[in-house]
Amino acid sequence: MLAISLTDAPVILGFIAGGAVIYWFTGASIQAVTTGAHRAVEFIKKSINLDKKKADINDSIAVVKICTIYAQKGMWNIFIVLFCITMAFAFFSPNFFVAYLISIAVFGLFQAMFMANAGGAWDNAKKVVEVDLKEKGTPLHEACVVGDTVGDPYKDTSSVALNPIIKFSTLFGLLAAEISIMMTLKAQETGGTNLAPYIGGVFFVVALVFVYRSFYNMRIKQN
Repeated sequence: MLAISLTDAPVILGFIAGGAVIYWFTGASIQAVTTGAHRAVEFIKKSINLDKKKADINDSIAVVKICTIYAQKGMWNIFIVLFCITMAFAFFSPNFFVAYLISIAVFGLFQAMFMANAGGAWDNAKKVVEVDLKEKGTPLHEACVVGDTVGDPYKDTSSVALNPIIKFSTLFGLLAAEISIMMTLKAQETGGTNLAPYIGGVFFVVALVFVYRSFYNMRIKQN
Protein backbone atom coordinates (compact mmCIF):
# COMPACT_ATOMS: atom_id res chain seq x y z
CA MET A 1 0.00 0.00 0.00
CA LEU A 2 2.95 2.32 0.55
CA ALA A 3 4.13 3.84 -2.74
CA ILE A 4 5.74 7.24 -2.37
CA SER A 5 6.20 9.05 -5.68
CA LEU A 6 6.58 12.79 -6.10
CA THR A 7 4.24 12.71 -9.09
CA ASP A 8 1.33 11.12 -7.20
CA ALA A 9 -1.49 13.46 -6.22
CA PRO A 10 -1.82 12.20 -2.61
CA VAL A 11 1.89 12.74 -2.03
CA ILE A 12 1.84 16.27 -3.45
CA LEU A 13 -1.24 17.13 -1.40
CA GLY A 14 0.42 15.70 1.70
CA PHE A 15 3.43 17.98 1.23
CA ILE A 16 1.15 21.00 0.83
CA ALA A 17 -0.97 20.03 3.84
CA GLY A 18 2.08 19.64 6.09
CA GLY A 19 3.37 23.11 5.24
CA ALA A 20 -0.10 24.60 5.70
CA VAL A 21 -0.47 23.06 9.17
CA ILE A 22 2.90 24.46 10.27
CA TYR A 23 2.02 27.99 9.17
CA TRP A 24 -1.46 27.72 10.66
CA PHE A 25 0.02 26.61 13.99
CA THR A 26 2.48 29.49 14.18
CA GLY A 27 -0.25 32.00 13.36
CA ALA A 28 -2.79 30.53 15.79
CA SER A 29 -0.32 30.31 18.68
CA ILE A 30 0.78 33.93 18.18
CA GLN A 31 -2.89 34.95 17.98
CA ALA A 32 -3.59 33.33 21.37
CA VAL A 33 -0.67 35.09 23.03
CA THR A 34 -1.52 38.43 21.39
CA THR A 35 -5.13 38.30 22.55
CA GLY A 36 -4.06 37.46 26.10
CA ALA A 37 -1.63 40.37 26.16
CA HIS A 38 -4.29 42.73 24.81
CA ARG A 39 -6.76 41.65 27.52
CA ALA A 40 -4.06 42.18 30.15
CA VAL A 41 -3.38 45.73 28.88
CA GLU A 42 -7.12 46.49 28.99
CA PHE A 43 -7.26 45.25 32.59
CA ILE A 44 -4.25 47.39 33.52
CA LYS A 45 -5.81 50.53 32.03
CA LYS A 46 -9.16 49.99 33.79
CA SER A 47 -8.19 48.51 37.14
CA ILE A 48 -4.63 49.41 38.08
CA ASN A 49 -3.38 52.74 39.34
CA LEU A 50 -0.27 53.41 37.28
CA ASP A 51 0.74 56.37 39.46
CA LYS A 52 1.78 54.08 42.30
CA LYS A 53 5.51 54.12 42.94
CA LYS A 54 5.63 50.46 43.96
CA ALA A 55 4.07 47.54 42.10
CA ASP A 56 1.29 45.63 43.86
CA ILE A 57 1.83 41.87 43.95
CA ASN A 58 -1.92 41.24 43.62
CA ASP A 59 -2.10 43.38 40.48
CA SER A 60 0.83 41.47 39.00
CA ILE A 61 -0.85 38.13 39.76
CA ALA A 62 -4.09 39.31 38.11
CA VAL A 63 -2.28 40.40 34.94
CA VAL A 64 -0.35 37.13 34.66
CA LYS A 65 -3.58 35.19 35.25
CA ILE A 66 -5.34 36.97 32.40
CA CYS A 67 -2.49 36.27 29.98
CA THR A 68 -2.36 32.63 31.05
CA ILE A 69 -6.11 32.05 30.71
CA TYR A 70 -6.28 33.36 27.15
CA ALA A 71 -3.09 31.58 26.09
CA GLN A 72 -4.39 28.28 27.47
CA LYS A 73 -7.77 28.82 25.80
CA GLY A 74 -6.06 29.28 22.46
CA MET A 75 -3.74 26.33 22.95
CA TRP A 76 -6.64 23.99 23.73
CA ASN A 77 -8.15 24.87 20.35
CA ILE A 78 -4.78 24.26 18.71
CA PHE A 79 -4.26 20.94 20.50
CA ILE A 80 -7.67 19.64 19.37
CA VAL A 81 -7.04 20.75 15.77
CA LEU A 82 -3.66 19.02 15.65
CA PHE A 83 -5.07 15.82 17.10
CA CYS A 84 -8.08 15.74 14.75
CA ILE A 85 -6.16 16.76 11.62
CA THR A 86 -3.51 14.11 12.31
CA MET A 87 -6.19 11.45 12.79
CA ALA A 88 -7.97 12.59 9.62
CA PHE A 89 -4.86 12.47 7.44
CA ALA A 90 -3.83 9.10 8.85
CA PHE A 91 -7.22 7.60 8.00
CA PHE A 92 -7.40 9.14 4.52
CA SER A 93 -4.39 7.50 2.89
CA PRO A 94 -1.04 6.10 4.11
CA ASN A 95 0.82 7.73 1.21
CA PHE A 96 -0.81 11.07 1.90
CA PHE A 97 0.03 10.75 5.59
CA VAL A 98 3.68 9.82 5.05
CA ALA A 99 4.10 12.87 2.80
CA TYR A 100 2.38 14.98 5.45
CA LEU A 101 4.80 13.79 8.16
CA ILE A 102 7.81 14.53 5.96
CA SER A 103 6.42 17.96 5.17
CA ILE A 104 5.76 19.05 8.77
CA ALA A 105 9.26 17.90 9.74
CA VAL A 106 10.92 19.89 6.95
CA PHE A 107 8.72 23.00 7.15
CA GLY A 108 8.71 22.87 10.96
CA LEU A 109 12.51 22.72 11.16
CA PHE A 110 13.13 25.74 8.96
CA GLN A 111 10.18 27.71 10.37
CA ALA A 112 11.44 27.13 13.92
CA MET A 113 14.95 28.30 13.03
CA PHE A 114 13.59 31.35 11.21
CA MET A 115 11.29 32.40 14.05
CA ALA A 116 13.91 31.82 16.77
CA ASN A 117 16.55 33.83 14.89
CA ALA A 118 14.16 36.63 13.87
CA GLY A 119 12.73 36.93 17.39
CA GLY A 120 16.18 36.96 18.94
CA ALA A 121 17.31 39.64 16.48
CA TRP A 122 14.42 41.91 17.46
CA ASP A 123 15.05 41.35 21.15
CA ASN A 124 18.77 42.06 20.80
CA ALA A 125 18.07 45.16 18.69
CA LYS A 126 15.98 46.64 21.51
CA LYS A 127 18.73 45.89 24.04
CA VAL A 128 21.37 47.52 21.80
CA VAL A 129 19.26 50.66 21.47
CA GLU A 130 18.61 50.81 25.22
CA VAL A 131 22.06 49.89 26.55
CA ASP A 132 24.68 50.66 23.89
CA LEU A 133 23.09 53.58 22.04
CA LYS A 134 21.28 54.92 25.15
CA GLU A 135 18.35 56.11 23.05
CA LYS A 136 15.53 54.94 25.27
CA GLY A 137 12.37 56.97 24.64
CA THR A 138 13.36 57.98 21.10
CA PRO A 139 11.49 57.04 17.89
CA LEU A 140 14.20 54.44 17.21
CA HIS A 141 13.51 52.83 20.58
CA GLU A 142 9.76 52.91 19.95
CA ALA A 143 10.29 51.09 16.65
CA CYS A 144 12.41 48.44 18.36
CA VAL A 145 9.75 47.96 21.05
CA VAL A 146 7.13 47.40 18.34
CA GLY A 147 9.44 44.91 16.67
CA ASP A 148 10.05 43.12 19.96
CA THR A 149 6.31 42.61 20.44
CA VAL A 150 6.55 40.45 17.33
CA GLY A 151 9.90 38.94 18.22
CA ASP A 152 8.92 37.71 21.68
CA PRO A 153 6.10 35.38 20.53
CA TYR A 154 8.32 34.34 17.62
CA LYS A 155 11.17 33.12 19.82
CA ASP A 156 9.30 32.29 23.06
CA THR A 157 6.03 30.79 21.80
CA SER A 158 5.82 29.44 18.27
CA SER A 159 9.38 28.37 17.48
CA VAL A 160 9.96 26.39 20.68
CA ALA A 161 6.55 24.68 20.39
CA LEU A 162 7.14 23.29 16.89
CA ASN A 163 9.35 20.42 18.08
CA PRO A 164 6.72 18.84 20.39
CA ILE A 165 4.08 19.48 17.73
CA ILE A 166 6.04 17.39 15.21
CA LYS A 167 6.58 14.62 17.77
CA PHE A 168 2.93 14.65 18.81
CA SER A 169 1.70 14.41 15.21
CA THR A 170 4.09 11.57 14.43
CA LEU A 171 3.22 9.53 17.53
CA PHE A 172 -0.57 9.67 17.27
CA GLY A 173 -0.57 9.62 13.48
CA LEU A 174 1.43 6.41 13.19
CA LEU A 175 -0.93 4.67 15.61
CA ALA A 176 -3.96 5.85 13.64
CA ALA A 177 -2.34 4.94 10.32
CA GLU A 178 -1.82 1.36 11.54
CA ILE A 179 -5.52 1.13 12.44
CA SER A 180 -6.48 2.62 9.08
CA ILE A 181 -4.34 0.13 7.14
CA MET A 182 -5.78 -2.81 9.07
CA MET A 183 -9.31 -1.59 8.35
CA THR A 184 -8.50 -1.20 4.64
CA LEU A 185 -6.94 -4.66 4.37
CA LYS A 186 -9.86 -6.25 6.20
CA ALA A 187 -12.35 -4.52 3.88
CA GLN A 188 -10.42 -5.78 0.83
CA GLU A 189 -10.40 -9.33 2.17
CA THR A 190 -14.07 -9.46 3.12
CA GLY A 191 -15.40 -7.24 0.35
CA GLY A 192 -17.02 -4.93 2.90
CA THR A 193 -17.05 -1.16 3.12
CA ASN A 194 -13.83 0.54 4.11
CA LEU A 195 -14.80 2.91 6.93
CA ALA A 196 -11.36 4.53 7.27
CA PRO A 197 -12.02 7.47 4.87
CA TYR A 198 -15.34 8.20 6.57
CA ILE A 199 -13.70 8.26 9.99
CA GLY A 200 -11.04 10.58 8.57
CA GLY A 201 -13.77 12.83 7.21
CA VAL A 202 -15.39 13.17 10.63
CA PHE A 203 -12.07 14.09 12.23
CA PHE A 204 -11.42 16.60 9.42
CA VAL A 205 -14.75 18.38 9.96
CA VAL A 206 -14.11 18.63 13.72
CA ALA A 207 -10.64 20.02 12.98
CA LEU A 208 -12.09 22.72 10.71
CA VAL A 209 -14.48 23.81 13.46
CA PHE A 210 -11.63 24.32 15.90
CA VAL A 211 -9.48 25.98 13.23
CA TYR A 212 -12.23 28.59 13.00
CA ARG A 213 -12.30 28.89 16.78
CA SER A 214 -8.52 29.23 17.01
CA PHE A 215 -8.56 32.35 14.81
CA TYR A 216 -11.95 34.05 14.86
CA ASN A 217 -12.95 33.32 18.47
CA MET A 218 -9.54 34.51 19.65
CA ARG A 219 -9.60 37.77 17.72
CA ILE A 220 -9.39 41.06 19.57
CA LYS A 221 -12.90 42.52 19.49
CA GLN A 222 -13.16 46.07 18.15
CA ASN A 223 -15.31 48.40 20.23
